[in-house]
Amino acid sequence: MTERIQRIIIPARATTLEIGKWLWALEDARARTTQMIEGITQSELDTLPEGLENTIGTLLYHIAIIEADYLSIDVMGYDDYLPELKPILPLPVRMEDDHLSIVMGVSLDEHLRRFDIVRQRLLQLFTEMTPEAFGQTRDLPDWGYEISPEWTLHHLAQHESEHRGEIGSLLTLLRRD
Repeated sequence: MTERIQRIIIPARATTLEIGKWLWALEDARARTTQMIEGITQSELDTLPEGLENTIGTLLYHIAIIEADYLSIDVMGYDDYLPELKPILPLPVRMEDDHLSIVMGVSLDEHLRRFDIVRQRLLQLFTEMTPEAFGQTRDLPDWGYEISPEWTLHHLAQHESEHRGEIGSLLTLLRRD
C-alpha cells in the first residue's frame, strides 16, 4: 500500500489558531519553493533565457527581500530593513530602470540561508503577536495604502507562490534541451 498523504492544516505555534494557520500557509509555500529548487545547479540559478528579465537567483533574492521589506517596514514600522537583515540584503529590490536587481553568482546554499534568516525573524514576531496587533491596520500614506499584519501573511504566501510558478517555468525552459 502506498503512503497516505495528509492534506490538512496543522497550525504553527502562535498566540491564536488563526495566526498559526496563516504561518502554516506561509511555511507550506516555502516548503514547496525549496522542494522545487532542490538540486538546482549554479548554471540554472544564473542563466537568463533570451527575452526574459529574471534569473532564478534573482527571483529567490526577490522573494527574500520582499518578505524582509513587509516585515520590517509595513508590519514593524521601521524606515529600513531590520539591522540584522541588512547585511544579507545588499541589493535594492529594484534597479533604477524599475527591473528587479539581477542576482547572479550566488549559491543555492546562500539563497536558502537568506530565506531562513528572514523567515526566522518573521516567525519570531508573528508567533508572539497578539490578536489585536494581528488585525491592526497601519496607514502608509507615502505608499498610498493601509496594511495589516494578517494581510501581509496572505500577500507573502501568494507572492512566493506566484514567483515559484515563474521559477518552475524557467526550470522547464532551461531543462528542455
